[in-house]
Amino acid sequence: MTRSFNTSTDLPVTLEPRYQGPDELGFSRWLGRMPVWVLPLIAAVFLIWPTVVEAQTVYSAQKIMDIMAKWLPLLITQGFLMNVIISFFTMLFGTIAGLFLGLGRVSDNSGIRGFSWLVVQLFRNSPWLVLLFIVMLTLPFEIRIAGTYIAVPDWMKAVFGLSLPIMANLAEIVRGAIQSVPSAQWEAAESLAFSKRQIMWQIILPQCFKRMIPPWMNWYAIMTMATPLVSLLGVTELVTLSRQAMEAEGNNPSLLMPFFGFALIIFFAYCYPIARLTLRLEKKYAVKG
Repeated sequence: MTRSFNTSTDLPVTLEPRYQGPDELGFSRWLGRMPVWVLPLIAAVFLIWPTVVEAQTVYSAQKIMDIMAKWLPLLITQGFLMNVIISFFTMLFGTIAGLFLGLGRVSDNSGIRGFSWLVVQLFRNSPWLVLLFIVMLTLPFEIRIAGTYIAVPDWMKAVFGLSLPIMANLAEIVRGAIQSVPSAQWEAAESLAFSKRQIMWQIILPQCFKRMIPPWMNWYAIMTMATPLVSLLGVTELVTLSRQAMEAEGNNPSLLMPFFGFALIIFFAYCYPIARLTLRLEKKYAVKG
C-alpha cells in the first residue's frame, strides 16, 4: 500500500532568501545577450562606410583608411587607455567608499544609518554630468603639502566625480547582500559569543562577496561606457582625441563615422566579454531559495 504524506506545514522554516538588493544587471543582460556576430557586423558597417560616401566627398576611401591608420595608435594608447584608467580608479575608490557606506546602511546606530541613507539617495539620484561639473569647478588645480605644490590633473578630478554615484550604487549592493544572509546565522554566531564586528567581517561579508561580484562587474561595464562624459570637461581621452584628430585633418564630415565608429567598436569589444562573464557568474553564484 502506498501512503501519501502531506509535506506542507505552517511552521516557520528558515530558508536562505534570494538576493534582496536592486536588480543591478540590466545593462549586462542587454549587452551580454547580444549574439557574438554583432561586433563583426558593426565593424563591417564602418569599414564599408568610406566606400559608400566616396562619391559625396573629396576624400577617397583609401585616404580615409590612411587617416584612420595614422591616428589609431594614438587613439588606443593615449585615448582608450585613459578611459580604462579612469574606470579602474573610479571603481577602486567607489568600491572602498561604497563598502563602508553600505555597512552604514545596516548599522545599529540610527544616526549613522540615516546619514548613510541620505548620502546614498543624494548621489544615486543626481545626474552624473552635474556631479562632474561641480567637482571639476570646485576642486583646486593643485594642493600644497608641507610647502610642496602637487598638481591635481583633470582626469583625477573626473575620477572623484564619477566615484560619487558609483559609491552610492555599490552601497545599495552591499546593503542588499548583507540583508540576504539568513538571520539564523547572526543568531548562531551570537550564541557562540562572537562580537558584532567578528560576525560581520568573518561570517557575513565573506558570503556576500560572491553575491556582489556580478552586480559589481555590471557597474564596471556601465562605468567604462560612461567615461566619454569627461571629454565635455576637457579630459584627454578617446572622444577628445578623436575630435582633435578630425580637426587636424580638416574637419571633413566623412571622418565622423570612421572615428566615432571606431570608438563605438572598441568600447563594445571591451565591455561585451565583461557582460557575458557577469551573466555566467550570476548563474554560478545564484542563491538557491
